[in-house]
Amino acid sequence: MEGTTWKVQCFAAIADRIGHSLLTLELSADSLTAAELKKVIAERYPEAESLLSACFVARNQAYAHEEDLLVPGDELALIPPVSGGEAFADQIDDSGNYCITYHTIAIEHVAAKVRHPDHGAELLFIGTTREHTYGKRTVLLEYEAYIPMALHTLSQIGEEIAARWDGTLCAITHRLGQVAIGEASVVIAVSSPHRASSYEANRYAIERLKQIVPIWKKEIWEDGSEWKGAQSGPWDPTVSPLQGEST
Repeated sequence: MEGTTWKVQCFAAIADRIGHSLLTLELSADSLTAAELKKVIAERYPEAESLLSACFVARNQAYAHEEDLLVPGDELALIPPVSGGEAFADQIDDSGNYCITYHTIAIEHVAAKVRHPDHGAELLFIGTTREHTYGKRTVLLEYEAYIPMALHTLSQIGEEIAARWDGTLCAITHRLGQVAIGEASVVIAVSSPHRASSYEANRYAIERLKQIVPIWKKEIWEDGSEWKGAQSGPWDPTVSPLQGEST
């Protein structure tokens, strides 16, 4: 059978382990499951096998299940467990509420996106770079993302919040590149008619962000560095937290 060309984007720890940010594979198959694709890559890059077992395949900017069928024309990426460069224009979703930037986050601008005359509660979460963690001194953090999918999943979080807490508004901006000590890497703004929904929805947003949004954090210390997320425990971004729960 004539070979077909498969292209697979790689990010963060898996790109480091394989040594490439874009894999170009010539394969005889004209379709593969996500599990089969990972097996092929593991055979060619055995040094990445242990990390590949924790990765998910993204197909057309959505997480694929192991049994899902892929074809060479799909936009494919290997997504290691999430944590969760040069300047470029802010990337913003269609609603305007979800943004990826390499610039300093304008906190009040994010807050203004959820301000509503009928909402009596407005809550901000600001995630910043701390200097000391478990006895190690951090010099700075560096963030990388699969940007189009990151925007899509940030917007998904907003949709989940709206479904779970009726009338609640959400906006999220996440920074990429180098983030120095004391600077904000993520700002989450939530507003609602009453404070209980704001508290709950804001916490939900950051926890969900760390579960499904393909943004990776490298901690850079005085004596080394490490991608955070690659050492996470069991991780399944395809499981919805809404399954089996009432809204």
